[in-house]
Amino acid sequence: MGGYRSQAQIVEDAVTTGNGRPRPPVRRWKPRPVERRILLFLGDLVAAWFAWFLANLVWMWAGEGSISLILWPRFFATRPGWFYLLPFLWLFFMVEMYDDHRATSWEITKRGLMVASLLGVLSYLVLYFYLTSVEQKYRFLPRISVAAFLLFTVVLTAAWRWFYIHVLVQRYFDRRVLVVGAGRNGRALWAWLRKATAHPYHLLGFVDDDLARQNVQIGPFRVIGRSVDLPHLVAQYAITDVFVAIQGPIRGELFQALLDLQAMGVEVSHMNAVYEELFQRVPIAHLDATWMLRDFMDASRKTVYYEAGKRLLDILGALVGLVLLAVMTPFIALWIYLESGRPIFFRQERVGKRGERFQVWKFRTMLPDTQRERGHWAPEDQDRITPFGRFLRKTHLDEFPQFWDVLRGKMSLVGPRPEQPELVALLEEKIPFYRARLLVKPGLTGWAQVNQGYVGTLEETRTKLEYDLFYIKNRNLLFDLYIILRTFGAVLGARGE
Repeated sequence: MGGYRSQAQIVEDAVTTGNGRPRPPVRRWKPRPVERRILLFLGDLVAAWFAWFLANLVWMWAGEGSISLILWPRFFATRPGWFYLLPFLWLFFMVEMYDDHRATSWEITKRGLMVASLLGVLSYLVLYFYLTSVEQKYRFLPRISVAAFLLFTVVLTAAWRWFYIHVLVQRYFDRRVLVVGAGRNGRALWAWLRKATAHPYHLLGFVDDDLARQNVQIGPFRVIGRSVDLPHLVAQYAITDVFVAIQGPIRGELFQALLDLQAMGVEVSHMNAVYEELFQRVPIAHLDATWMLRDFMDASRKTVYYEAGKRLLDILGALVGLVLLAVMTPFIALWIYLESGRPIFFRQERVGKRGERFQVWKFRTMLPDTQRERGHWAPEDQDRITPFGRFLRKTHLDEFPQFWDVLRGKMSLVGPRPEQPELVALLEEKIPFYRARLLVKPGLTGWAQVNQGYVGTLEETRTKLEYDLFYIKNRNLLFDLYIILRTFGAVLGARGE
């Protein structure tokens, strides 16, 4: 006879197996932020390659008059090599659309697809007119197949992105979260989740061992239990993640409860790791003095193979950049001279790796009779920038002379931007961990630049440092290449500041 069963008994049966051990909760597929980004990229890749395949069928039909399975092997084997690069070129044009905010906005996605398709058409026209001017045989370049590729790619990518936005990032696939710690750090973590766009986390409540905080309301949530209640709460609310919002030592009872949750398949993350995952930067306002030794220094130490690969990438990139600089300099110099006279270049002292000082050169973008006061931010000079100088800054062409500093090893293609010595001294006093950005060579571009651009206030500089430290901690060659591609996207879109 079953008899009456209390709510506590029902929960007990739900969370334990027959031998009293915690029962793993039932799971649905719930991707984390990084998994969402990978899924988005793979979907775009599949759409681009399927569009390439369809474009080949159109090409076959236009040339052979039919689509025959017998002809497929020979036909695909004889396509020109550049045609195989079209899917990768499309992904390059879409590189700016992998930002979390852009990726989850249908309006921004539609604009991004239009820009990518326009860049594709312009690229083909440049290729077509260049090749046909070189050799007459190229006048029969496959216009129909390229047009078919662009059409199919736009349609298939739009369909995939619509499915991603309207299905895969909806509440059903959100990860269900409890936060351990309802104090200052717990409230900060809740504020991060509110601020972040398009994150996959659905907060359900807080857990805290302080009896005075039980049932306390924090925004729309409340403290619903203590650490001993965690296994029951995980099963009751189908929790997938527990975020620990506690800085410093963790009591033994709570530590054991967290280990039990991991045995149940629940992912346990510290609030600092959650911040990095959400914003792809480090939370310097919530880091203690031991973070530099405990976490940052070990993670930022890289192998000699990475350093050698990065240097090789720097040399190759600098050589290409210097060739482009040689081609562009006469035209840029003439325009600067006609608009505002001489000098053509601007020189300034900057701080590099380990505090070493060196001179950087840029194309002059400000009026020649205005001398920037040392030790303040660029936005204070906005009224002194020439019209052509504004264009140079937006396209980052003013930075091209620094390829010489990359070649001679004072800078890298990717890294924190070098600052003036006076600013470095000031910011080291105002912002904790600021000097840590000098552990690596400064870069022509960087993670902070592609996400934030130029800064003009102390708070913006603090955010920029968070991006820089995230890059230093997580840098690798793939990350460097991604930043370079994002920089190309910014240059093509003239999004510099």
